[in-house]
Amino acid sequence: MVTSQYRIESRVPLAGRLLPPPNYNRLYGNRSLAVAVAVKSVADPSCEEVWVVHVPTGEVVFRTTGVGHAS
Repeated sequence: MVTSQYRIESRVPLAGRLLPPPNYNRLYGNRSLAVAVAVKSVADPSCEEVWVVHVPTGEVVFRTTGVGHAS
């Protein structure tokens, strides 16, 4: 059985207790967990875009809007 793998990506530096460096390229076997960690890994998900990619297909399965006013 092949396990799904998800990767968190962003154009801004990711940080946080759930994603300590150098694990920015960590793969997650659970989509919900990857999304939760992604949102917690940026200071403001409404302003900083972060997304989760399904590695086998390259499909973006979650993306914050990142359309808020930039600081």
